[in-house]
Amino acid sequence: MKLLSRQNAPSSGHVLFDDKSINQLSQQDFALQVAYLPQHPPVTDGVTVRELVYFGRYPWKGAFGRYSKKDNQLVDEAIEKVGLTLFRDRFVATLSGGERQRAWVAMLLAQQSQCILLDEPTSALDIAHQYELLALIRELNQTLNLTVIMVLHDINMAAKFSDHLIALHSGCVIAQGSPERVMNTQTLKQIYGMDLALFSHPDTGKVISYIP
Repeated sequence: MKLLSRQNAPSSGHVLFDDKSINQLSQQDFALQVAYLPQHPPVTDGVTVRELVYFGRYPWKGAFGRYSKKDNQLVDEAIEKVGLTLFRDRFVATLSGGERQRAWVAMLLAQQSQCILLDEPTSALDIAHQYELLALIRELNQTLNLTVIMVLHDINMAAKFSDHLIALHSGCVIAQGSPERVMNTQTLKQIYGMDLALFSHPDTGKVISYIP
């Protein structure tokens, strides 16, 4: 994720986006293509939801650009898409963990990038808010035709909400493919270092892992 988001430079080879090395793009051009939410976002004391989402327009406007009616509309639409219209004038710091993450997702939407990178977006959330956030991200992926790349540690959540999985262990790719291909006992043991059992969900038929 740090390579994809340009936090780190590759020691060899290149990371390509649309057949171009991302390190050859200017900071602004990269931000117009890729939006990134780190695992630990910056502190937002004294910032309202609407003000936070406006930060997503920065790559288009620069530090001193004035916001237009279109910017205002895009910000309000992003807030509406994540279900925070009633909270848009609330301080971000006063929101619950799930609401706060949705506010950050709204900021990414306002950036209007083709690709969104999310580094462990559910790490600080309880199970209900994890599901809620991932369901929202999946909906945005499908309705807005966004490419979403995210880091998750819960294989069941990853399998439920993803089209393609890449399983890593100690920095190495040990398996990749559809959730159906990756969700097998041998691969799961390589990932977690322990035996996990599998069963098919009675309603969806999707494979779910559990500790026997």
